[in-house]
Amino acid sequence: MSDFAFSRRHFLLGASALALTGCVSTGETKRPAAELAANKVKPVTPAMYYAVWDEGYQIPEVDVSKIPEKFWRAEVDYMTDEKPGTVVVDTPNKYLYHIKPGGRATRYGIGVGKDGYAWSGRAKIAYKRKWPRWTPPDEMVARNPALEPYSIANGGMGPGLNNPLGARAHYIHKDGRDTIYRIHGSPEYWTIGKSVSSGCIRMVNQDVMHLYDNVRDGSDIVVIPDLSKTGQAHSVMAGA
Repeated sequence: MSDFAFSRRHFLLGASALALTGCVSTGETKRPAAELAANKVKPVTPAMYYAVWDEGYQIPEVDVSKIPEKFWRAEVDYMTDEKPGTVVVDTPNKYLYHIKPGGRATRYGIGVGKDGYAWSGRAKIAYKRKWPRWTPPDEMVARNPALEPYSIANGGMGPGLNNPLGARAHYIHKDGRDTIYRIHGSPEYWTIGKSVSSGCIRMVNQDVMHLYDNVRDGSDIVVIPDLSKTGQAHSVMAGA
């Protein structure tokens, strides 16, 4: 056997053995799904979602890996006939827009509770509150007696990180009357972009604080209904 044939034979045998031991790349390496998930790189948290002290409360950093990036706060193009300063709640798409001049808007992701589907139309942000008290309506207390300590008669639940209204609340009135519709914060940031079991329009606490600082009392608000959830009765209730 020639030296060339001998060398070539040993090279092929060696390469085969190495391939069996996984030491030779034969193309894209296939890795188990569990290993890929374990090694998945988490997105970098933007500064707007860092932990923050506010009014004596420490709001924790948002784990942005639990919120699709499309629902992170962003400045976007948004063509509309609504005047700057107007708030538009796009219920079906789970977005809230604060209209700015020049065809721009600040867009926030929202979670929509069942009460958030119960009203739509045009109204006013009558007023807003930092770290509000939560007073469940008497009808809610009747359905869930465990809420009795937080009833209107008992003064509601005090402010805090576990309060369902979060760090800020915006109160919506139509024709001078309270609609019971609220835009508020929530510590449950992983529910943003989803339909949730309770509440109206919830936002990441850091986002609702940003909205609070930029929206004015008396601003117009337009709530777009999700007819797939409520049908035509939704617009009738809104007086549209």
